[in-house]
Amino acid sequence: MKAIVTGHSRGLGAALAAALLDRGAAVLGLARAGNPALAGRLDQVAVDLANPDAVAALAVPGGPLDRFLAGSGAGPVLLLNNAGMVEPIGPAGTLDPAVVARAVALNVTAPLLLADAVIAATEGQADRRVLHVSSGAGRSAYPGWSVYGATKAALDHHARAVAADARPGLRIASVAPGVVDTDMQAALRATPEDRFVLRARFVSLKADNALTSPEDCAARMIDHLLSDAFGRDPVADIRDLT
Repeated sequence: MKAIVTGHSRGLGAALAAALLDRGAAVLGLARAGNPALAGRLDQVAVDLANPDAVAALAVPGGPLDRFLAGSGAGPVLLLNNAGMVEPIGPAGTLDPAVVARAVALNVTAPLLLADAVIAATEGQADRRVLHVSSGAGRSAYPGWSVYGATKAALDHHARAVAADARPGLRIASVAPGVVDTDMQAALRATPEDRFVLRARFVSLKADNALTSPEDCAARMIDHLLSDAFGRDPVADIRDLT
């Protein structure tokens, strides 16, 4: 079993990579920074996933994806598109154009480029699976979260359309992980209420210990990813599956 995990340096991505390693997978981590806690246990490539040219370079012949996927064998090949950013946060008409562009590049362009590259590179494999880490924000509209919600909705629709392609051996799903105790949650709590009117709700979730740990969430996500049920519904919420 081989798995590619984006944003493996911290948070849910680090937990996903660790969970896969514990299950015997060979893992390739893609992020701007490495993960010292996992050093020696996986392959790591430093890459700015918000740079489309850098993402495309990963898939050139002889490049990192080519080398990692060579001789994949009979086991499943997994792509976990986890990397993302919640910024910019704020009402429409107040957002930094450069941050909007970076969010779209990281949250949408990179997952779509990587999905296409991995699907192409694994043609003929009997079991290849693509997991987009989505969000409930892509399915319900929240004030101040227009860009983040739109990018996650894009992943949901990408999964639906790719599933409709019915490529042999391919399963894909865009799965919302629930509310996980990560740096993203901390960023929401630190945002002024005039930028994010739902701030108090997220402060309360932390105060009430209502956040899921990255490790618990990762275990459930991997259980689903490796199950026979994965991909039956291309858009799912992990809280409805476990």
